[in-house]
Amino acid sequence: FKEYVEEHSGGRIQVNIYPSSQLGTEVDMIQSILTQGGCDITFTGESMQTYQPDLGIIGMPYLIKSDAHMEAVLTGEVGAELEGLMEKSGMKVLGYFTRGPRNVTANKKITSPADMNNFVIRTPQSAMTVAAFEAVGAKPTPMALAEVFTSLQQGTIEGQENPLAMIQNSSFYEVQDYVIRTEHLRAWVYIAMGLEQFNALPADLQQVVVDGGKEMQKYEHEIFLKNEEELESKLVEEGMEFVDVDQKAFSDAMTNGVLAVLTDSQKALYEKISAANPDA
Repeated sequence: FKEYVEEHSGGRIQVNIYPSSQLGTEVDMIQSILTQGGCDITFTGESMQTYQPDLGIIGMPYLIKSDAHMEAVLTGEVGAELEGLMEKSGMKVLGYFTRGPRNVTANKKITSPADMNNFVIRTPQSAMTVAAFEAVGAKPTPMALAEVFTSLQQGTIEGQENPLAMIQNSSFYEVQDYVIRTEHLRAWVYIAMGLEQFNALPADLQQVVVDGGKEMQKYEHEIFLKNEEELESKLVEEGMEFVDVDQKAFSDAMTNGVLAVLTDSQKALYEKISAANPDA
């Protein structure tokens, strides 16, 4: 994105990249963008429910069934509706990154929801994720990602849940023995720019930014597919063991738990997303 935008803007736009939570947590960065406090673009998904509650549907467990289902959602009518909700909250969507399925990590083998009883697990600040894990008897503990490794190391929490890429990149294999193959959430993050910052650009530079977002999304997806093929073997090499679970039992429990807390408008989105599954 940086290379594309700087080149095609003739240097009129400079892109500065701050990885590894240098600008704060995801919530901090969203707030900074919306108040024009120094950050212009970030990656975000269900955390936007603070500003538009319906966007919490991104974190609905077992809603997206496959990569094909996700593509159908994001490129169809319901995807356009979700992007409209992002704009209402002050964010211009420049693209999206699909993420690998989220799995639980732990230092004990877990094969069924019963094994999650009283299990203290870090989750993101997402009402749906919290409700899902409460439904299987766990004790979800929302915290910033930057705090998770130390909390696992110190035993403040017993586990966490993330895609394989995040488990690898955050070195959770150093403090967790098992990847519990729940695959409970297939989700995505939006590449989102402050709408006011976007609108402040002249039309030609707006187009450069939009095109740069498309190029970034395409390039990232190529890297994503390659990485997904390699991640499991890398984590096994690091000493982690993959444990298969009764996914239907997890799906039934988590889905019922979250359906009970959905608003009417969230339920409407749930139905639209479910209906968009090409394999249903």
